[in-house]
Amino acid sequence: MADIVDKATRSRMMSGIRSKDTKPEMLIRKALHARGFRFRLHVKDLPGKPDLVLPKYKAVIFINGCFWHGHDCRYFRLPQTRTEFWRAKIEANRKRDQARLAELQQGGWRILVVWECATRKIASESGQIALIDWIGEWLIMGVSNFQINESGAQPIPCSTTS
Repeated sequence: MADIVDKATRSRMMSGIRSKDTKPEMLIRKALHARGFRFRLHVKDLPGKPDLVLPKYKAVIFINGCFWHGHDCRYFRLPQTRTEFWRAKIEANRKRDQARLAELQQGGWRILVVWECATRKIASESGQIALIDWIGEWLIMGVSNFQINESGAQPIPCSTTS
């Protein structure tokens, strides 16, 4: 299936996709900051440049987009055009993510991965409060590595931990 826009337009559209200050990231940042948590953003000297770094808690938080990181949820669909290119790109992203999480874990960091689908599901005020409450508890209690996805209620241990 051919692309419905020309190459220059597609390039402009794709370049507009941000890696920082995304809606899910801003939602979590604002809510955590309002609850008194202080953090650093996109620390370049840590593997994977985590979205939020909370040195006081020795914790990092990644807010991952379901498409770019190949999350197995209803929001991820492999594009119909250039399928092999996208499959290879997303698989490389997954492998890079796993390697960076392992490096962080070896460095003694606790890791939380919040998937975009989890933030979409919490569009309601009560859902947002529940997600941020859980993240706050995770930070304070010192629990090890988790991820939160759209099924949300019970976080799933990260695949990089054993």
